[in-house]
Amino acid sequence: MAQIFSRIVATGSALPERATTNDDLANELSLRHIETSDEWIRTRTGIEKRYLAEKGLTVTQLAERAARAALWDSGLAPEDIDLIIVATTTPDMVFPSTACQLQKRLGCARGAAFDLQAVCAGFVYALANADALIRTGVYKTALVVGADIMSRIVDWDDRSTCVLFGDGAGAVILQASDEPGILAAKLSADGHLDENVLGCAGHLAAGEAVGDPFVRMDGRQVFRTAVSVLSENASEVLTAAGISVSDVNCYVPHQANLRIMQKVAERLGIAEEKMVVTVDHHGNTSAASVPLALDNAARHDRIHKGDIVLMQAVGAGMAWGSVLLKW
Repeated sequence: MAQIFSRIVATGSALPERATTNDDLANELSLRHIETSDEWIRTRTGIEKRYLAEKGLTVTQLAERAARAALWDSGLAPEDIDLIIVATTTPDMVFPSTACQLQKRLGCARGAAFDLQAVCAGFVYALANADALIRTGVYKTALVVGADIMSRIVDWDDRSTCVLFGDGAGAVILQASDEPGILAAKLSADGHLDENVLGCAGHLAAGEAVGDPFVRMDGRQVFRTAVSVLSENASEVLTAAGISVSDVNCYVPHQANLRIMQKVAERLGIAEEKMVVTVDHHGNTSAASVPLALDNAARHDRIHKGDIVLMQAVGAGMAWGSVLLKW
């Protein structure tokens, strides 16, 4: 029996309508007596603007827009999808899953649909899982979505976190193939680096919200951990695939902080012109970060057939991972 591989055949993305620049945000925060500026945000993060979800916009709606863009890009119909995985930290409800709600909205009702929660690393985790499931031969066409509305769980009185995040969704369609697409994946986590480093500890109990409902972060620890684990993880996935870092044509890192991205690229020896940067326009969109950047690269002719693409992300947990693929 021939070996089964999986390949990305389409990408898509979706953003809320309103862009909020650093100046816009600084003006809004000043009303709350929080001081910040475009220069303060830009020099520390590389972020220039972000898109914030309007009232009434749901994660499922953003996921659907990204999914339909990917379907249009692929020429496939919703009924061709037999596996849906949605990576999200901000679902619209405790259950049913966002994936099942998305399946309903798309009008397809065959195969599996489930959510995956690995925060900012969610999309990379979801893509690796979809690849593994397709390789079993049980599924042929997977829709993998990263979607988050982080603006609804940030504390707008906490300057250290509220300036970082944006909202959005990105999607890919992965299909079974007799040619290698996903070359290797490496997922890791360290639960000792828990909510004291990065987390949102609030939860529902007995009909009430219990605990702190906002994102809290030890920025210095996150920076050190991200640079260290992403550098090591990239080396591991390249070794697993038998690929040299010099063969990487396009680097798509998690778009959390430009300084982290640049530091990891420098450690790996990846030229900065090979790195896709969208954090300046999107901010940190959590699970949507990598697929948004990948779609942007595809739309702007940054990736070509046969290119080797390295995707990485790190998030709370702490959890991190890399996927290496041939375009």
